[in-house]
Amino acid sequence: MAEKPALAGRLRLAGPGWIRARVRVRGTEVWAGYLFVLPVFVLYVVFQFGPAVAAFLLSFTNYEVGSNPQLIGLTNYLHLFQDQTFWTSVRVTVTYTLISVPLITLLALGLGLLLSSGLRFLATYRAVFFLPYVTSTVMAALIWLYILDPTNQGLLNATLGAFHIQPIAWLQVPRLVLPALALMSAWKGFGYSMMIFVAGLMSIPHVYAEAADVDGASWTQRFLHVTLPLLRPIFFFVLVIETISSFQVFDAVYVMTSGGPARASFTLVYMLYTQGFEYFNYGYACAVGVMLFLIIFGLSIAQRRLLGGED
Repeated sequence: MAEKPALAGRLRLAGPGWIRARVRVRGTEVWAGYLFVLPVFVLYVVFQFGPAVAAFLLSFTNYEVGSNPQLIGLTNYLHLFQDQTFWTSVRVTVTYTLISVPLITLLALGLGLLLSSGLRFLATYRAVFFLPYVTSTVMAALIWLYILDPTNQGLLNATLGAFHIQPIAWLQVPRLVLPALALMSAWKGFGYSMMIFVAGLMSIPHVYAEAADVDGASWTQRFLHVTLPLLRPIFFFVLVIETISSFQVFDAVYVMTSGGPARASFTLVYMLYTQGFEYFNYGYACAVGVMLFLIIFGLSIAQRRLLGGED
């Protein structure tokens, strides 16, 4: 018994040194972690943050290829607000977003509810539904060019022809081009949001559903009063990422319509592309990019206040 107090005394004497050694080891581990993260951080700054800052600065210049940037202040922004093409692209982008985001969200939620149930072969279904998301946007656009072909050779028009409906030029009619693009984007992109909904639905404790069943709630009542409120953070996340994606749509427009017909699909990013890579007016293109960022940022804040709450 006498050895224990002596041992405790030796440990107390060694305590401060042991603590200092542990602190040194922990400090070494922290700096080692920073060194491992440093290459990725440098790449992020150089290829993500750096170009964003450069674009913001160039938006105050009249920079063109082969010339030195000349500071012109707010001239690009003043011209932008007076440019009818800019407001047309804003209207087109907002209209496309209002069609695309609800379509993708409802499709993802519906299939998420289906895939979080007790169906057999759920893993296979999830893989099949998620497959279009990992497909190249250009490839998906080419597939949908065939589906929406204005002749009877197109898959959709051939199907309508079986019901004696005349072929429809989906991508050549101004009032139909945005719904057609939104349909293609919904097919291509719903898989990611669907998996987010599946994860959210599977994380809801079963006790809530059991309590609703005990109270005699129907499936609709349980969905509206139990499932939806608990999915509120998931809805916020999905709406934000899908809104950002819709405002940044470009690949499908470039491949399928080139902004037509009559600029009916002339989105903000397509305007940025034409100003920068067709007219080589990089300063003005950067101003369009800054305005796009401000619009997306404002919409994200608004969605945060409406849906995010304190979550």
